[in-house]
Amino acid sequence: MRSNALDHGEADEDRRQLRSGSSPWQTLSRSLPRTPLLTDLRCDVAIVGAGITGSFAAEALTRQGLSVAVVDRLMPGRGSTAASTAMLQWEIDRSLSELTDLYGPDKAARIYRRSYAATSDLCDYIEALGISCLFTRRSSLYLGGGDTGLADLASEHRLRSQVDLPGDLLDERALVERFMMDRPGALFSPGSAEADPLCLSLGLLEMALAQGAVLVEDEVVAYDWNSRSASIGLAGGRTIDARHLVLATGYEMPDFVNSDLHRRSSSWCLATIPQQPGALWPERALIWESSHPYLYARTTGDGRIVVGGEDQPTSTPQERERLMPDKIAEISAKMKKLWPYASYEIAHAWAAEFGETDDGLPLIGPVRGAESILAAYGYGGNGITFSYMASRILAARIAGVRRPWFDDFSLDREPPRSSG
Repeated sequence: MRSNALDHGEADEDRRQLRSGSSPWQTLSRSLPRTPLLTDLRCDVAIVGAGITGSFAAEALTRQGLSVAVVDRLMPGRGSTAASTAMLQWEIDRSLSELTDLYGPDKAARIYRRSYAATSDLCDYIEALGISCLFTRRSSLYLGGGDTGLADLASEHRLRSQVDLPGDLLDERALVERFMMDRPGALFSPGSAEADPLCLSLGLLEMALAQGAVLVEDEVVAYDWNSRSASIGLAGGRTIDARHLVLATGYEMPDFVNSDLHRRSSSWCLATIPQQPGALWPERALIWESSHPYLYARTTGDGRIVVGGEDQPTSTPQERERLMPDKIAEISAKMKKLWPYASYEIAHAWAAEFGETDDGLPLIGPVRGAESILAAYGYGGNGITFSYMASRILAARIAGVRRPWFDDFSLDREPPRSSG
């Protein structure tokens, strides 16, 4: 049996402070029942992490009739999930043109169609479950600018059309007439959505608990595994043994999970006060830019504007917090230039560390050398869409189902042939 004990020094404590400030979702007060462990526990699946990924997985696995224990040292959903802007999009951080350069046209098309299907399934799933999370279907507006002109957008649109992905190309005049935004052009595409990420996460976890899952509030201090099972040691002294272990720990990747594709970065966000009627852009589409780093924006059910961007690596939480005033000011200025018709009085400002990959795709599947442990990381800008996809891939693998397309997102996939 392989063993890995976790070190909890000061550097590790700094590393775990993944979020700063206050997002609009954190005002929700909701308590879920915990199960105190008086003895060691055995179950089919132990999930480490009670955020959105762990909640998706717990609901799916308990619905399959498996016994599930969800472990988190924090209040459920109050880690990385509470920092999400919850833009549920099928468009990936890497454009279809970029993925085609990296992986060739067939694989790139397969990945984009899979992301589109996952977002469509996710939207249907949320509506079918009836979770109260301010879920609203939206279109997305991908804006040109910087090095991306109308010709580049037209090329991207042509590739998408060839693989049956929906959307319209808007030139500068059409964009101004329809959305009152001054850019060289945009791609306007249906099939996305928005939600309150904390309400969604807690709603899913409530369903999993109703289906027999248990929620344990404790800290994992050690991992053990062999080819047939895995176990976790808890700070409270108890052990959970499981046939399968799922790592859904946001952007905290244990050191025995390695990927040359993965890196950590920080993003900054703000939410305005509720806007006056008529101050929001037409159709309230999800907005994001072609530039790097890109600005991204959405509206909320109570009429706020949520804007984020200015991503960059940070070495400590203190550095991330030190940069916050300037980052928030820059984000506000950029959004005001794009949409000058709203008030940018800030009600919430926050920052968070996140994981991203060289190819913009998540890392989902068994951990090399520890096949009883499955993990999901590196979501980039498609956090909740890829969280949902991860829960379906992991549930299928635990059920013994393998699909060829799972390899496109595997933890140990080969790096792309080009990163440019």
